[in-house]
Amino acid sequence: MMKSNKISPFGSWKSPITADLIVAGSIGIGGVTYDSEDIYWLESRPQDQGRNVLMKRSIDGLVKEMTPQPFNIRTRVHEYGGGAFLIVQGTIYFVNFSDQRLYQQLPNKEPQPLTPEDKYRYADLILDSSRNRLICVCEDHCNGEKEPQNTLVTIDLNTGNLNTLVSGADFYSSPRLSPDGTELAWISWNHPNLPWDGTQLWLAKLQEDGSLDQIDCIAGDVDESICEPRWSPDGELYFSSDRSQWWNLYRYTKKGGIDPLFPLNAEFSYPHWVFGLSNYTFASPSQIICSFTQDGQWYLASLNTVNKQLSVIETKYTNISSLHANGHKVVLIGGCPTEPTAAVELNLKTGQTTILKRSSEIDVDPGYLSTPKMIVFPTENGLNAYGWYYPPQNKDYTAPKGELPPLLVKSHGGPTACASPSFSLRLQYWTSRGFGYLDVNYGGSTGFGREYRQRLDGQWGIVDVNDCINGAKYLVQQELVDGDRLAIAGGSAGGYTTLAALTFYDTFCAGASYYGVSDLEALAKDTHKFESRYLDRLIGKYPEEKAIYQERSPINFPEKLTCPVIFFQGLEDKVVPPSQAQKMVDAIQNKGIPVAYIPFDEEQHGFRRAENIKKAINGEFYFYSRIFGFEVADNLEAIEIMNLPHEK
Repeated sequence: MMKSNKISPFGSWKSPITADLIVAGSIGIGGVTYDSEDIYWLESRPQDQGRNVLMKRSIDGLVKEMTPQPFNIRTRVHEYGGGAFLIVQGTIYFVNFSDQRLYQQLPNKEPQPLTPEDKYRYADLILDSSRNRLICVCEDHCNGEKEPQNTLVTIDLNTGNLNTLVSGADFYSSPRLSPDGTELAWISWNHPNLPWDGTQLWLAKLQEDGSLDQIDCIAGDVDESICEPRWSPDGELYFSSDRSQWWNLYRYTKKGGIDPLFPLNAEFSYPHWVFGLSNYTFASPSQIICSFTQDGQWYLASLNTVNKQLSVIETKYTNISSLHANGHKVVLIGGCPTEPTAAVELNLKTGQTTILKRSSEIDVDPGYLSTPKMIVFPTENGLNAYGWYYPPQNKDYTAPKGELPPLLVKSHGGPTACASPSFSLRLQYWTSRGFGYLDVNYGGSTGFGREYRQRLDGQWGIVDVNDCINGAKYLVQQELVDGDRLAIAGGSAGGYTTLAALTFYDTFCAGASYYGVSDLEALAKDTHKFESRYLDRLIGKYPEEKAIYQERSPINFPEKLTCPVIFFQGLEDKVVPPSQAQKMVDAIQNKGIPVAYIPFDEEQHGFRRAENIKKAINGEFYFYSRIFGFEVADNLEAIEIMNLPHEK
């Protein structure tokens, strides 16, 4: 006899996907790579206060933790980091988070510091073995309150002495040494650009003494984004450029020309918020294994550099990154909607896939998992925008006849990031309780070409907000969600979109801001170097266009905000200072609107500690339950909601 589902209102469904399950069973995985036949990857562990640990899988399948306590591999260059470790022939070089020093860890030895205690930060490490030195990005914070200086430096492996190799630009990334050690390529850019706006690719000869000669800018400009320079095994330089309006792959020829490999209306790269990204790799001099995205979904492919033919490699993964090849094998980080993201090794000859490590070892019955559908919906100015819609899904429950689910609209960060259909227990937490979930790729998102990305130029707080609103309205018009129970949430830049939508429009009934921007003027005057001129493009020059900053800052218009909001904020956040959240909370509280504020000690821009992640997930759900008036099946800790009427 078939089991009949319980009838219960949306939001009241009991789910096995709890906050405890999410934080207990989940880790972050990044930076998977080869060192000969050994495979390494980085694990971010919420249960260990967010510590990043380097793991090694030997050719015999033995997995070993390489980073001893209390080391935490994480650099603070650009605040977002990335590119914090390098492994060569079993020797590990890494940046330790607490002191930002570079360490060398010889095989079977404890880590030893290479650099002294100072105010330098390091990232994007490469080894210049013939000269016994590292080459890397250095960020110098010795000037106190002044803007830090970014350079490319060398670090002698015997003495730890630091020497400046390249300077003069505002930013540097991606130093890459040719296979024979005679040439060095790198990328630079200057204010007000960010690396997805415009960068320059440089090439220089390396002298025997390690100095540079014949320095030449070979590609890029203020309106062309070059990224991921990489040498082929036979010494040819490749890179990604969006000169065609799409990040495609190119080759620098010996005669100084630029050779497109496979023109396609797709993105073969991703905005370089962090160092060390790898969206293509060489299996041989004539074979590139690459990933590209179209319409928000990633694909794996093989690109022949001789006949310039691209062949898609069939996999189940819809989000692919961190590609590194070792002959006929390739490692990557792969995600799909119904399985945890994993570090994976793929045999290109046999097609066999080996799971190295999953972000979660917890098995969830597919009956509790929502499968997304790409939606294309009309937005302002006769244009279309995109999103991934996840309907409510719980095999044990059915909603009362005629009831439509509440909708949670997710406004991603960046705002240059993108929403991809990857497995997320945190997302399924909502859908398995009876929420619809819309992950919006608003104008400005990556994955749809440079023109789509530039829709946000001068229009931040307008285009992104309108696209989130129109995505929600589209689902209401399709009778898929309840128009009277619409919520919006986002973090960082997505938090600004959230607060702007709640302040300047009345579409949403509630919202959640995670370390979101409320005061654009404060952000322009008080943020870190990497993003300090970001708003020049997104809003306008400051203070020349101060009026626009004021007009689009939610903090200046609390009288327009008429719905409840919950705020989550790290108190050590250097990207969006806590004062912004506090000012907004005070303004809403003074107006008498329900508001909640949950600050976290020892958290920066994004939460890494298990107890804080759990409190944020449950706190947001509890908040909506009180605002939308449904009973929760979970035994949740109550949070203080100021100005909440007792009858709620």
